[in-house]
Amino acid sequence: MKALNKETAVKVQRPERIIQFGEGNFLRAFVDWIVYNMNEKTDFNSSVVVVQPIDKGMVDMLNAQDNLYHVNLQGLDKGEVVNSLTMIDVISRSLNPYSQNAEFMKLAEQPEMRFVISNTTEAGIAFDPSCKLDDAPASSYPGKLTQLLYHRFKTFNGDKSKGLIIFPCELIFLNGHKLKETIYQYIELWNLGAEFKTWFEEACGVYATLVDRIVPGFPRKDIDAIKEKLQYDDNLVVQAEIFHLWVIEAPQEVSKEFPADKAGLNVLFVPSEAPYHERKVTLLNGPHTVLSPVAYLSGVNIVRDACNHEVVGQYINKVMFDELMETLNLPKDELNQFAKDVLERFNNPFVDHAVTSIMLNSFPKYETRDLPGLKTYLERKGELPKGLVLGLAAIITYYKGGVRADGAAIVPNDAPEIMDLLTQLWASGCTQTVAEGVLGAEFIWGENLNNVPGLTAAIKANLDSIQANGMLETVKSIL
Repeated sequence: MKALNKETAVKVQRPERIIQFGEGNFLRAFVDWIVYNMNEKTDFNSSVVVVQPIDKGMVDMLNAQDNLYHVNLQGLDKGEVVNSLTMIDVISRSLNPYSQNAEFMKLAEQPEMRFVISNTTEAGIAFDPSCKLDDAPASSYPGKLTQLLYHRFKTFNGDKSKGLIIFPCELIFLNGHKLKETIYQYIELWNLGAEFKTWFEEACGVYATLVDRIVPGFPRKDIDAIKEKLQYDDNLVVQAEIFHLWVIEAPQEVSKEFPADKAGLNVLFVPSEAPYHERKVTLLNGPHTVLSPVAYLSGVNIVRDACNHEVVGQYINKVMFDELMETLNLPKDELNQFAKDVLERFNNPFVDHAVTSIMLNSFPKYETRDLPGLKTYLERKGELPKGLVLGLAAIITYYKGGVRADGAAIVPNDAPEIMDLLTQLWASGCTQTVAEGVLGAEFIWGENLNNVPGLTAAIKANLDSIQANGMLETVKSIL
């Protein structure tokens, strides 16, 4: 078996045009895979310089393999099982700015540099007032980026054609807006001047993005078989699902410079990211949150098995297509396609996604993912959505704890004040008290849900039915 490096594998030299803050599994299986496809299928012809955003990271491992590694895509694509391996060759080099600060700052001096892409975790886009302009480097990601931008501004004497296009991929809503605000804070803190601020505003673009791809990461259990198949000793293989979506809130001229759509990729340049964020939260996270307690209390442990179960599968379809989809404002055919893609992802034969792993903090999840849909449905249809109401009753029942009919433990997990409330309410032995108590918990919902017409009675009726007839029979009664 060969070592994986540029002596043993072909690595094309391309102009360095992208600075990537982050070297983890997600960026390598998502952004770098996208850049690879753009290089293969369009004239994009760009390579990536990876910058490790924190002191400890993986750049040494990457450099040891000359930044070559394989992406292993697994899942269903239009019903076909796919399990592919692709060697990604787009990273030219990887830097640790804590030990290679001069090299890091020199990136700003390269005239061909055009893009900055990041994924520094949700906590990465934060203002740290202790950062200084002459730190080598600033500890925060926005601090490092401001240092780089200021050095570029000075190197090219404020040339507007040397601005950068910035795509943050951190999993926070309107990540670009947050990053831009934080850069402004550093411009002020470090007194970088009105000229630089104007250059940043007019020459650079910081665009909000929404990213979506499940990346399990390094395939520990399959790695020996994968290496055998590749005949390379690749210690940086990264596994990911086939589905990918990148929504970028930017003008169409940006898409001309970053022609991912021409490579047949699911990358959308849109005027507003908000409806796509809402679509993902509603049609992917919303069904997840309610299918989990319904499936588990019906004796089903894995998301894929829930989708294929004759009763629970119908329940998932009802919630997704008949209820939640009715509350969204994007074109129907777009929503239908997204929902079908979601079901294919839930059905991934390579991922055993335990429903109990989704049950953590179910009440806050329901509040953000399902409650807005319940209210909109009621407003639009004049009645409560039966599937979403049953989903909430299932969460409340799951939080009672105890054991399932087959003896499997029911172990709820949430904030202590929520756990205490549910323990106390269920101790009353009265489902009316339980329903009123949960719906009236303003610290969970920000309001008293007993005021939603018909909801208290519907939750009580579901709780009674689950106690008397079991979860499966209750599900059947609403289908």
